[in-house]
Order: sequence, then C-alpha cells, then structure tokens
Amino acid sequence: MLFKEETIDDLMREILKELCDKPFDIVPTKGACSEIFGAMLELTNPRARLSRTETRGKSFSALGELFWYLSRSNSLEYISYFIHRYKTYSDDGETIYGGYGPRLFNMRGEHNQFETVIKLLKSKPNTRQAVIQLFDAEDLLIEHKDIPCTCTLQFLLRDGKLNMITFMRSNDAYLGLPHDIFCFTMLQEIVARSIGAELGVYKHVVASLHLYEKNQKDANQYLQEGVQSTKFPMPEMPNEDPWDSIHKILKFENDVRNSYDASVENLKMDKYWMDLAYMLKILALSKNKVYDKIEDEKNKISNESYIAFVNKKIDDFNAKFARISKN
Repeated sequence: MLFKEETIDDLMREILKELCDKPFDIVPTKGACSEIFGAMLELTNPRARLSRTETRGKSFSALGELFWYLSRSNSLEYISYFIHRYKTYSDDGETIYGGYGPRLFNMRGEHNQFETVIKLLKSKPNTRQAVIQLFDAEDLLIEHKDIPCTCTLQFLLRDGKLNMITFMRSNDAYLGLPHDIFCFTMLQEIVARSIGAELGVYKHVVASLHLYEKNQKDANQYLQEGVQSTKFPMPEMPNEDPWDSIHKILKFENDVRNSYDASVENLKMDKYWMDLAYMLKILALSKNKVYDKIEDEKNKISNESYIAFVNKKIDDFNAKFARISKN
C-alpha cells in the first residue's frame, strides 16, 4: 500500500485512518494491533519532518533520539533523559542492545558505516551500494528486550539530489514512525551536505506497519485535531560540511545536560545549529524547573518553525502551575 504526502502529519493522518479502521487481530509480543502488510511511504519534502499537532508534536524527544545516534552511544542514561520509556527496553539497566549509534558508526567494533557511505558516494556518485545495515542476523541468536526494527538505510544520488530509502521489518505507526522519519531524514540531509548534494525524496518501506490497540484512543484523538499547518518545515541545513557543527552541538548537549547555565552563544555556529542548541537548553531548563528563563531563550531562536514547540512547553508548565495553585 502506497502513502505519498508532503509532510509527516499528512502521512500520519492517512496511515492512522487506515489502521484505525482495521481489526486489532494481530497479537505479537507487545499486545493486540492492527496491521498494514507491505507499506510504502514517501515524504516528498523531507524537511517537513516534525509533527505540528498537539499530541505528536514531540520535537525535543525527536532531537534527543537523533543526537543519541550521532553520539555513537547505546547508553540508556543518554536516551532516557529524552525518552523515559526506553528504560523498559534495557537488558542490563545501562545500555540499549539495539541502539543505532554504535551500529551506524562502529558496527561490530570496527566499521564506521556512515563514513563508508559518504566516501562511496563521493567516489562513485551513481553507486547502488551506499547501504547501512542496522538489523543483524546475530540479533536473533539471544533474546533481547530491544532489537533494531530498521533493516537498512540506502542512499542514492540522482540528478544532484540525494534520495534515501529505509527498509523496516516492523514499525509502530503511532509511537515509532514520527521519530524514525525525523531521525532518518536528518541523517539523509547530513549525508547530502557531506557530499555537497541537494536533498531529494525520502521513502520508507515497512513489512509490518501497525497500531497497537492500547494506542487506538490516542490515534483517534490525533486524527480529530484536524489538518495542521504545512507552512513551517525545518529550514535547510547550511550548505557546508556539517561535522564540525555536529561535534560542537554534541558536546554542548552533554554540557547543558549537566549544567543548564551552559551558554549557547559561546558555540559560534550557523543559526541553523544554534537554534537546535537553544532547544536543548530550553529542555534542560524545563527539566530543572527553571521556567522563568525559558521565554528569554525562546526569543533567541531565529526560525519560527520551533516556536510552537517551545510555547507548548511553556503552556504545559502554566497548566501544571495552575493545577497546583488551585489545590
């Protein structure tokens, strides 16, 4: 089944409509679900990767998952700072066995797959071999609480544009899909900038695209929110090699996690990356309940596409404060 839309919310609406109408008669390990077998998704504007809705507008956790990948880590402490539910997927209370970071950048302790595909695309622009493997045959030898749902990421450079196609064995349409598309299209744009190419289309192929029955009510609420604005995709990544900025922002993420007073201004990066750093600082302020400084940091963000997510943080705090005062 093909779903082709311009934005992540357009894709999500069409997929969830289909899944909510199907019977919840598939019962894998995590509970009953409805399922689309063999789904092909196409996001024609990969920068329209952030949901604009009230229920699925999760920019902070999506950024966290991306930086977790780029940090090359499978640390539970790292990702649970952004997404608490990961704690249920750890075998040992310290790591996530299926974490993508080591598989992208240090597969089997020796292979930087990300670097390999960049070099390959530079030397052989028409190659069909620029493939990153995430799921591994060894993942089935011993039972784990988390193994990769993603089989491969493939990059194809055509007519000066870098296209990407992801192959998934399984995808949770409500919880997992928005984060996956955000992270993978960001990786697509990072590779594009690393080889000096424009951004092409993004395709996402899933063997089992499913909705768990326990999330059906939330999915219906999402659908009832109606059509969201498509006017604010993420801005273009700067047309330069991105790795110096990525290393700087990864260090800043560690600094601001440990001290919410860490200064964004000292980073001296392009405003594209500075905006993401301000988002990380706003999250740190929120976690430390320093809400009075969030508005000041929000006013330093240059791109309007992020403001709605920060306003939601502020609104959530105001609503919580109102409930506490009332009681």
